Amino acid sequence: MLHIHFSTADLSRIRIAQEPDPAWEILLSLHALGGPADHVVFGPWKSETLSRLDPSARMLLALAPPLGYSPDFLTPAGAPDVRSVVDAVLSTGRRQLRADLAQFAVRRRTPSWTRLLAEGDAETLGRLGSALHRYHDRVLARRWDRIRAATEAERALRARDFLDGGAEGLLGGLGPSARWEAPVLTVDYPLDQQLRLRGRGLRLIPSYFCWRRPITLLDEELTPVLVYPANRGLHLLTGPERPGRSALARLLGQDRASVLEEIALSGGTTGEDIARRLGMSPVSAGEHTAVLRSTGLIATHRGADTARHTLTPLGLALIEGHLPIDGLPYGTGPPGAQH
Repeated sequence: MLHIHFSTADLSRIRIAQEPDPAWEILLSLHALGGPADHVVFGPWKSETLSRLDPSARMLLALAPPLGYSPDFLTPAGAPDVRSVVDAVLSTGRRQLRADLAQFAVRRRTPSWTRLLAEGDAETLGRLGSALHRYHDRVLARRWDRIRAATEAERALRARDFLDGGAEGLLGGLGPSARWEAPVLTVDYPLDQQLRLRGRGLRLIPSYFCWRRPITLLDEELTPVLVYPANRGLHLLTGPERPGRSALARLLGQDRASVLEEIALSGGTTGEDIARRLGMSPVSAGEHTAVLRSTGLIATHRGADTARHTLTPLGLALIEGHLPIDGLPYGTGPPGAQH
C-alpha cells in the first residue's frame, strides 16, 4: 500500500495538472506496450502500435517494464511538452542517474548500456533523448487530442468534487483504489511505501494510460505527485465498433443498458442525475446501479453528500466492444468499490 501523509498546509496545496503530462504518458504507454496482448482496453492499441515502432523504442521498453520500478528521472516534474521532457531528462545529474539505475537493477538484469547512462555518457543520453522524441511523434502525437479530452474530463470531475466537499472531498473521490481517512490517503499499491508531503502539497496528474491503480515516484525527496487513471468513459483507442444498444439491452435489459450508457457518457454521475435524465424513479435507478456494481461494471464513490458512479475497466471494455456480448465474464471483473 502507498500511504500519503497530509498536513493542514498540504491540503491547501493540492493541485490538479492542467494538461496531460507528456513524460508520464510516455512512461505509462510503454508499460501498456509491455503488458499482455489480450488486455481488455490496451490490447488492440498495442497490436497496432508495435507495428509502428522503430528500433530506438527498444531502449525505452528496456527502461519501462510493465511491472516494477522505472527510473524516476524519466518523469521530470513540470515538463509541459516532449521537448521539455527530453531537455530535463538529458539534464539529469549524475548522482540521480546512478541512484535511479542502481535501484532499477536491484531485481532485474539490465542492458550493458545502462552503465554508460548511469555515468552520464553524452552519446547514450543523446540516444535516449532521440528515442523519446521518436516515440512521442510516432505513438502519442496522433492521439494527443483524445488524451487531452480524457484528462480534461477527469479534471472537471475532480473540480466538482472540490466544490462540493473541499480538499477532502477531492481526495475521497479519486476512485476505488484510493481511500481518504484524514490525514492519510491510502492507495492500493504493489509496494509498502510512505510519502510524507511535509508542507509541499501534492500534484495530482490524471493520466490516459494509467491502468488500474495510481502510481508515484519512489524518491520521496522529489516533487510529490500522484498519477491516477483518467476518466475511462473517454478511453477508447482503437478496436471494434461499439456493440449496438439492442445487443446491450439483450444482455442487461433495456433500462439497465441505458443506465450503463448514461454513466459512460457522463464520465461519472449520481443516481439522482441518472433518474432525471432517463425519466425513471430514483429507486429504480438505485436498483440498476446496485446490479451493475455487483457485476463489476461500475464503481460507486461516496462523498459527504453524494454517491457518484463511474465505469470500471470491465464496464468500459463491454461498452467499447472489447468483450463479446455473449461471453461477458461475470464475477471475473474488479468489484465495484464503495467509499
